[in-house]
Amino acid sequence: MKNKPTFEQFLRDKPLYYKEIDYERIHIAYAMLKPHIKQPLTIHIVGTNGKGSTGRIMATLLHESGVKVGHFSSPHILKFNERIWLEGQDSSDEVLEIAHTKLYTLLGQEMSEALSYFEYTTLLAFVAMEKLEVMVLEAGLGGEFDATNVCSKALSVITPIGLDHQDFLGDTIKSIARTKLNSMDKKVLLGLQINDEVYTIAEEIAKERGAVVYRVDEKPFTELLTMTENAGWADYLYENAKLAIQALEILQLPYNLKDLEKVILFGRFYPLQSNVIIDVGHNLLAAKRVVKSLKKIYKNEKVVLVYNALDDKDYKNILLEFKDIIKRVEVVPLTTQRAVKREELQKVLKKLEIEHQIFSQLKRKDNYFVFGSFYVVELFLRKIKDNIKNK
Repeated sequence: MKNKPTFEQFLRDKPLYYKEIDYERIHIAYAMLKPHIKQPLTIHIVGTNGKGSTGRIMATLLHESGVKVGHFSSPHILKFNERIWLEGQDSSDEVLEIAHTKLYTLLGQEMSEALSYFEYTTLLAFVAMEKLEVMVLEAGLGGEFDATNVCSKALSVITPIGLDHQDFLGDTIKSIARTKLNSMDKKVLLGLQINDEVYTIAEEIAKERGAVVYRVDEKPFTELLTMTENAGWADYLYENAKLAIQALEILQLPYNLKDLEKVILFGRFYPLQSNVIIDVGHNLLAAKRVVKSLKKIYKNEKVVLVYNALDDKDYKNILLEFKDIIKRVEVVPLTTQRAVKREELQKVLKKLEIEHQIFSQLKRKDNYFVFGSFYVVELFLRKIKDNIKNK
């Protein structure tokens, strides 16, 4: 196509967020694409927390067992290529360009430009993964109306559901759970839930659709627990690994538990260096889970929380959750318009009597925990990289 922009140009011109969403558009686009590609066996991961790590554990175990597998996740931390992981590594620029050329040609300029950033890149993942055997597909904000929900699924995997993105999904666990669980097809695996309403709603929807509901085994998986503890994983990552493994067993897909050692969960309670852990978690449920693990690791020693938040997050209660285990907060200034205003964040920190300052550089004597969003982790990584360069 003569006037087709490169993938890099095309993405750069795409708005990331829309005030209003056209829920029919993605279905029309997928109907245009579907006859021209093959769909691998698809595992759809939906939930509030743990989608990325659950999917990557699953995909890595399959890859190490010789299965041709891809993993679509979002957002990325440093580079878009992270979102489309193919057979053990982030997609190359060349692979993305080839998939973009095919997709843009099939959809045409008008439809390609009309689709949102997430809609287009979801379909791009379908094209990039068409020759694989298994596609692990992570939902974005929701479930029922999410772009990833346009295709059929062999299994829906539901990670813990909590309050997040209320502007889009509703302001109660009940409404959020229903939106997410309405994405199920014929089989659904429920991860461990804090809110019992999730189980009830899942059973209701499954009964309406004739779907089979599985629940993650709550009995301790001793060997898995030992492996994750030895690897320094947080408790929540053990739960996610357990969920990932049960999903593979339901679908009778191969895995070797020892391959868990090869799983890289960058940005998920990830030890960046001896005194720095980074985590892309950003809501209250995530905060509760990481605080539990930090207490286990550091005992009575307090950490420095490197933090910031988007304005739709419950940052007051998140900071309250961290208060007892932190010596101070160091704020990473965010450039996005969606960030909470600095004066508002400072007001809350002052009210909670938490010492705070702007993050500048790491000090060897302190232990750091970086948390708040993908944006925070990205800017922190770029900041310390620049500091190292300037030394």
